[in-house]
This record gives sequence, C-alpha cells and structure tokens, in this order.
Amino acid sequence: MPRLSAPKLSLAGIQWLFFMVVNTVVVPLSVSQAFGLTDVATAGIIRTSFVVTGLVSLAQALFGHRYPMLEGHGGIWWGLVLSLCASAPAMGVTYAELGGSLALGMLLAGVVTAVLGAVGFTGLLQRIFNPVVLTVYLFLLSVQLIFIFFKGMLGIAEGGAVNIPVGVLSLVIVAAVLLMCTAGKGSIANFSVLIGMLGGWIGYVLFFGNESPVTGGGSLFRLFPLGGVHVHAGILITAFAAGLINMANSLVAISTVEKLYRERTGKLRFTASYFVTGAGTVAAGLFGLVPFGPYSSSIGFLQSTKIYERGPFVLGSVLFAVLGLVPALGGFFSGLPETVGDAVLFVAYVQLFGTAVRNLRSLPFESMSLYRLTIPLLVGLSILNVPADTFSGFPVLLQPLISNGLLVGVLLSALMEFGSRKKKLPL
Repeated sequence: MPRLSAPKLSLAGIQWLFFMVVNTVVVPLSVSQAFGLTDVATAGIIRTSFVVTGLVSLAQALFGHRYPMLEGHGGIWWGLVLSLCASAPAMGVTYAELGGSLALGMLLAGVVTAVLGAVGFTGLLQRIFNPVVLTVYLFLLSVQLIFIFFKGMLGIAEGGAVNIPVGVLSLVIVAAVLLMCTAGKGSIANFSVLIGMLGGWIGYVLFFGNESPVTGGGSLFRLFPLGGVHVHAGILITAFAAGLINMANSLVAISTVEKLYRERTGKLRFTASYFVTGAGTVAAGLFGLVPFGPYSSSIGFLQSTKIYERGPFVLGSVLFAVLGLVPALGGFFSGLPETVGDAVLFVAYVQLFGTAVRNLRSLPFESMSLYRLTIPLLVGLSILNVPADTFSGFPVLLQPLISNGLLVGVLLSALMEFGSRKKKLPL
C-alpha cells in the first residue's frame, strides 16, 4: 500500500479530527443535559472529554492494540447512563446519588478491566462471546445508537415531530456520503466523510444559521462533577456488567478490524489495550465522563475512506486533545450542528450494521441456531423500544440492569450459548 503524501496525510488527520468531534461532542453534552448541569459546567466536561479522548486514543494507537480506532465514549455505557437518568425518578434516586454511584461503578470497572486483561481474561471472553453472541451484540449496538442518530438527523425533539427542512438536508448529506464512499474513486472516496461534514455544516449555516457553541470555558478535570461518591448496589452491579460487556466490545472491535489488516492481534496487544481502556474508564469516573472503549464505527469509517495508515489517526488524536486545551477552538467545534454530525454517523453505523449482517451470513441456519440468535435479539429490541419507567415495578436492585436492552440481549445470548449442549457453531 503506497504511503500518503504529506498534504493527504494532513487532510486525512483533519478528517479523523472531525470524525472524533462528531462522535464525541454529543455524548458529554447529552449526559450534562440529563443531569441538569449549567452551561459552564457542561463546557468544562466537553473540553475534558476532548483532551482525555484524544490522549486515550493516542495511547491505544501507540501502546495498546495499535490500530487506528477511536477510543471514545462507549455506546453501551452511554446508553446505560441515559437510561438510568430517565429511570432515576422511578427508582427514587437523586441525580447526585446516581452520578456518585456511576462514578464509583466506573472506577471499579476500570480497575477490573485492567486486572482481568492482565491475567488473560481475553481467552475466556473469546469462548463466551462466540459468533452468535458477537452478532447479537453488533446488531443491538448498531440499532441502539442508530436510533439516537436517526432522531438527531431528522431534528426530532423529545415527543415531537420531524423537522422537515432539517430532515431533508440530513437525508441529502446521508445520500451524498454514501454515494461518495461507494461509487467515488480516489480522493473523493478517501475524504467522503470530511466532505460530508464540511458541506453539511456550510449548508446548515446557509439555510438555518449557525448553532451557538457551548461557551464559558469551564474547568478542565473537575473531580466528580455529576455527584460525590455514593453506593447504590443495583447501579454498581449494572456498571460491573457494563464493564464486562465493554471488554467484549474491545474484543469485537479488535477482532473485526484485524480482518481489514489481515493480521492476528497477539495476547500482549490485547492486554495493553485493556490496560488503556481500564485507565480511560477510571478517568471517566473521576471527571464525569462516559467510559471508553474502541469504537466499532471506526471500522465503518476505515471502510468508507479506504485510508488504513496509522499516521493520520495519530495526528487527529493529537489535534483533538489540543482542541480541549484551547477554549476558543473547543467552543467553535462544539458549534458543529448535531443534525449534520448525526447524518454522517448514520452512514458509519450503516457500515457497522453491515458487519453484523456479514457475521450472520457465516452462521449455520439450523433451527436451534435461529432460536439462539432471534430470542436475544427480539428481547433486546423490545426493551429498547419501551419507556424507561416500564420496569418501575421491579426491585430497585434489578431496575438499572433489566431496563437496558443491549445489556439484557447480550447477557441472555451468552447464557443461552452457555446452556446449549448442541455446540455446532464454531467458537
């Protein structure tokens, strides 16, 4: 594979930077809004998120798994935090208690992730998360996040209707990026994501005006901004389960991306990757962030741009950390319209959904396999599509876990695989 010239490497690094921005900024923003934080506190968390995400991604690329994959706020953690915020009143938990319990759970999950990775837990995970469980995970993760991006790109407010003008622009962006990355050649295909983001941002400003960035600077690395350390057994158990499944997310992402590079990832690289993820999760607990994990959507990004070199990713990670250190730059990029970012991310998760479909095609379709696949999928999808207070009648200890469709679906799939004695599927 020919190496990129300096101008193309710089453009590719900027493209990674934009990809990191749109994948990251909405997460701390949505969590801060769910906890009712002030604009200044929100700005501080967003800036901290930029710095930590850039540094953790850089550490993964240089010392961890060493692939160009964004180490961002994990989808399973993000969905868990938002669902717990929605169900907190029904559980009788204040937001400060919820934030404190989540912080403690994240700290424990980060330490456990690093320790289990060091003692060779990867081998056991590979046996538990066989092709069926991995397929269930990819499907539910894609669906959970694509729901969020679909609503965002159409401008659907909570309980509201579609914003038709915004929705039309988003659909044009989606169609354009898909066309460029599938039918385009050369630089058009390589920089389809960057072109889509910049073109969409310009179009949004021309038609709807510029969105106000989060201002006020905010304090970097403020300890426990969501609430002081608190113990809630149900939330701690749920956080521990999320941490284990997030380890499986690392396994899925690394096992999938290595196919693009036609190489095998050694045990030491897996161990180093889990150590970096664990350290990032500890940092998330301390600074009120959503914990980290390798982004499977990076695989869709790589497939779309067809730029597999690590150099642009390293450059993008450094630039992203710098954004958080400079309040004016962080504020400018926080003004990227959410609908534009969601439209581009929708394309990336279409690619990820395609990866789940390709995994599905490799599975034998005897009746028992279909049950082991469809029951966890349908149960998980059903839970994802019911209101948060549906499970308010369950014991408080179980509510945080049982109300999360992704967690329930993946755990049910793993239990069904463990309990099945007819092992025709490859492990």
